[in-house]
Amino acid sequence: MQSISMPIGKANWALSALPPLALYIHFPWCIKKCPYCDFNSHAQKGALPEQQYIAALLADLESCLPLMWGRPITSIFMGGGTPSLFSAEAINQLLEGIRARVRLHPDAEITLEANPGTFESEKFAGYRAAGITRLSIGIQSFNAEHLKALGRVHDDKEAHRAIEIAHQHFDNFNLDIMYALPKQTLAEALLDVRTAIACKSTHLSAYHLTLEPNTLFHRYPPALPTEDCSADMSDAIEAELAAAGFEHYETSAFAQPKRQAKHNLNYWQFGDYLGIGAGAHAKISFPDKIIRQMRYKQPTEYLQKMAAGSAVQTEEQITLEQLPFEFMLNALRLTGGFDLSLFEERTGLPLTKAIHQIEKAVADGLLERQLNHIQPTLRGQRFLNTLLERFLP
Repeated sequence: MQSISMPIGKANWALSALPPLALYIHFPWCIKKCPYCDFNSHAQKGALPEQQYIAALLADLESCLPLMWGRPITSIFMGGGTPSLFSAEAINQLLEGIRARVRLHPDAEITLEANPGTFESEKFAGYRAAGITRLSIGIQSFNAEHLKALGRVHDDKEAHRAIEIAHQHFDNFNLDIMYALPKQTLAEALLDVRTAIACKSTHLSAYHLTLEPNTLFHRYPPALPTEDCSADMSDAIEAELAAAGFEHYETSAFAQPKRQAKHNLNYWQFGDYLGIGAGAHAKISFPDKIIRQMRYKQPTEYLQKMAAGSAVQTEEQITLEQLPFEFMLNALRLTGGFDLSLFEERTGLPLTKAIHQIEKAVADGLLERQLNHIQPTLRGQRFLNTLLERFLP
């Protein structure tokens, strides 16, 4: 494959090829805002502006076409917020518009996030017919009291009903589970995971509840399990999922064989992604630069800006000095690590730009290296932030 010379600032560097390109689509509305959520989500007030928002998304995608150079889209992820608030007809219109404007890879994975409070069998049959190939369902817990403490709009019965409907129409779906919840015990955390395993999904995401800034839980912290108890939960969850045949392939992600999330793997391998919709982020490589973009976050402002021609609020170039950390921030989330050739391929930098930090992390027991492959040790996984700090500019 032909090498592309890429001058950045005063330095020249080369990519052996442009990385794979994915598409992220953000839907910013929820039925209500959860107290732990720091994502760009806004409580729905009145009717959703479905047609206006779908038109804005397609206009946003059209504005991205000069950035793509005809590159195929390898995966699509519709996240939020709650994309499943939108009708099957709206999602079909969106996907038809995408297919008319860009080239989708024949095996493109197309994921839609869904919350149990929005599940209707006919609607999800419509999503499947529109071309959605995978669901990601925000269960969080099967315990009614914990769901109430998390401010979720569904209960345990609706969680089970959502999974039943998912099985009717999809053979590939993820369940999101959270642990270290307010007043949760180890036994309760394990029961949630065992229940999720029994639901026979292909993928599980197990997230430790954290109190993020600018959330209600951060302002009014609930009583959470101790650090030691949370660590015991993490260990027990990993063991339970391993026994059930799930591979722990990323910090919070577990998959049945060959069922890893293609879209998320692209992030973690420092691939490119377009981001459209309110507050969406993008990372795009060019022959002479790599840029990041962010759209306006407020839905009304996003719609107004897009109607005026562009919803991009910020755009910045990733500097040569930032690239090693940017790469490691993603790739070191992979529990199986990566080949060192991927660093050079995706950053265009020689390994010498990171080898000192790698060797120091190996010496400190945070990384292990076998020939041309590195991966976090168990200690490196547990103290991932400490490991990542080694690569800060």
